[in-house]
Amino acid sequence: MKAADENPVMTQAELSDQPVNVSRRRFLLSSAGLTAGAFVLGVGLPAGKARAADSKAYATKVPAFLEILADNSVRLQSPFVEGGQGVYSAMAQIVGEELDVDPASFIVVSAPAGADYVAMDNGMRITGGSMSVRTSYTNMRRLGALARKMLMEAGAAALNVPFAELTTEPGKVVHAKSGRSVTYGKLASAALDMPVPAPESVTLRDKKDFRWIGKAMDRLDVYDKSTGKAEYSIDIKVDGMLHAAVQHAPRLGMTVAEVRNLSQIKNMKGVHSVHILDGAVAVVAERWWHAKQAAEAAQVAWAEAESEPAGGVLRNMPADYSTDGHADLLASKTAAGVAFETEGDARAMLDSADDVLASTYRTQHVHHAQLEPPSALAKFNADGTLDIWLPNQAQDMFRGDIAKRAGLKPEQVNLHSPMLGGFFGRHFLYAAASPYPQAIELAQKTGRPIKLIWSREEEFLRDTMRPMAAVKLRATLDANGMPKALESISATEGPGQALYGYQEGKADSFALEGISGKAYKIPNVRIAQEYVKNPAMQGYWRSVGHSMNDFVYECFFDEVADKGGIDPYELRLRLLKDNERLTNLLNAVVELSGGWRRGPYTADDGSVRARGIAMASPFGSETASIAEVSIHNGEVRVHNVWQAIDPGSVVNPRVVEAQVQSAVALGLSETLVEEAVYKNGEPTARNYDMYPILRPSQMADVHVKVVESGAKMGGVGEPGLPSVPPAVINAVSHLTGKRIRSMPLSRHDFSKKTKA
Repeated sequence: MKAADENPVMTQAELSDQPVNVSRRRFLLSSAGLTAGAFVLGVGLPAGKARAADSKAYATKVPAFLEILADNSVRLQSPFVEGGQGVYSAMAQIVGEELDVDPASFIVVSAPAGADYVAMDNGMRITGGSMSVRTSYTNMRRLGALARKMLMEAGAAALNVPFAELTTEPGKVVHAKSGRSVTYGKLASAALDMPVPAPESVTLRDKKDFRWIGKAMDRLDVYDKSTGKAEYSIDIKVDGMLHAAVQHAPRLGMTVAEVRNLSQIKNMKGVHSVHILDGAVAVVAERWWHAKQAAEAAQVAWAEAESEPAGGVLRNMPADYSTDGHADLLASKTAAGVAFETEGDARAMLDSADDVLASTYRTQHVHHAQLEPPSALAKFNADGTLDIWLPNQAQDMFRGDIAKRAGLKPEQVNLHSPMLGGFFGRHFLYAAASPYPQAIELAQKTGRPIKLIWSREEEFLRDTMRPMAAVKLRATLDANGMPKALESISATEGPGQALYGYQEGKADSFALEGISGKAYKIPNVRIAQEYVKNPAMQGYWRSVGHSMNDFVYECFFDEVADKGGIDPYELRLRLLKDNERLTNLLNAVVELSGGWRRGPYTADDGSVRARGIAMASPFGSETASIAEVSIHNGEVRVHNVWQAIDPGSVVNPRVVEAQVQSAVALGLSETLVEEAVYKNGEPTARNYDMYPILRPSQMADVHVKVVESGAKMGGVGEPGLPSVPPAVINAVSHLTGKRIRSMPLSRHDFSKKTKA
């Protein structure tokens, strides 16, 4: 037993004797309905309207609410949405490091919409582009440091000791001289009234003193997900709600001319009402299954669009659109395009060269195909406000659009952002690609809360897709087989152009990333885009342009290596000889794979195998991959993928490894089997029976090495994908002796046997 006076802890009765100042901040926070007696910190400035006049640049803000309750629990409202990428856990590690609270004890939820929760140093608020952690890292650390300093100030007053004599241990303020301590929870109320220090006044921990940042830790959502407690948008229920399902027009732009069996539909089991919407028939029922059955049973006469939609974002789908036809159109383009990146005079050099290597690569449409189908729940309240639950990656964008559609002010919209059941870029603000406008309209028409779920069939009909492209590449080599000029012209419409409008004479950076900005030292380079509008609605897909363009560039780069008689690994080493970071990364993946071995060679199991190599520089990170493949019964089999990733520095290496593994799976899926095909203006696949995704039997063994170079922190969620397709296809091309210039590989014939 300890002596009675050894390390005593301040009691609540002792703390209650401390003076309390009912501050302006306390008043504002209590008015907002926050927990009485809690310590709540927002942006490091007075809360609410009181801080608005004093707001500084985003880089000096600490904009997410941190709540410490009397029971010593910590609640953090994350500026970002959790969708399986581990951002809640990362936020807890980052804030907990500076606050001195074990991240495992955090409760993390998604913050509501509003400027108070802008944590990214670029002033944006989205969950995407692998930006969440790297652009909020310093601000979120500062949030924890400010909270710790205020709790220590409260501790100094409570313990009646100088601030300078205090330190902290996880969850408590400690005065070592007297052996006394007091928990954060007991200091919470008093800390609330402490002056908020200037954000720049706190000193952040030195990296060498980190206890949680950089350490492998279990994710906070593992238990809830594994026990079924995690709640997604599709799970949400409210009192009095009705369910809705829709039947969309087969092509975007068509409208309802007639529902031939309307009276029959209205009388089906469970049906509450039937509604004609823009380009859809909706059925409202007591149960979703009844709504779905009735919606599918509707015999609808569809009318062709009379004119193109105004605004240039929405587009009518023509009846003769086919992806094969559009692919041929893209490949037929011969213009020089709009230059995006130039070095030297590549075009003149290539036009005058006697020996030019030229190839055309094609990329395909792909669906997002996330596990959770789209849904939305809209509930109008008696006070004129609207509560709405829906999967999203950009709370403020969605709230603004929802307010316009509902005829409300943004502050009247309470947007709830549940955990995402997968996203990959699916849940951005795409016109006609989300059910929430329909849910709002149906809630207004029925006077009841409406939960609308799109079936997978309706999802595939209205999903935005990754753009298609035909990329023409040319290169010429010097006497040593090294590239001295390279040109790439991509015939495509980038997602930025599709979503925000085409600007004459300007290329879309999203359409060219992965081809532009390559690190290889080639003296003459020209990267350009020839704009070709696509009738299909397009959006962002995991790793955006990198997901298709690194395949294009890195596969052509292997062609350059073969043309010059240089091993592709050796060629990359030579062109990166002055780049220590990428040289180390390339050597790291070779070491991880047991040494570079291009092949073909016979493996221990008797299969003939080959390896391919590729690099990518997506979203501020660097990756290098090696893939090992064979051909079995005419089908490509990927045995191993080795990837080295350098994100500069990491918060949780376990999450980094998991993200790379998932990115490899998605990269293999698009390489081997995934393709969204259109004929006669309609998708040929409306569910997974006709839209294949990677089967478990097709998954490779994935080996990951995280390299921390100390460079500026990059992204993690998306960078693992882009180098996978070219590594696989380079391996297949070498194994078969047949250069592959399009995906998926399921479109190619590999029935001819290979031999070592």
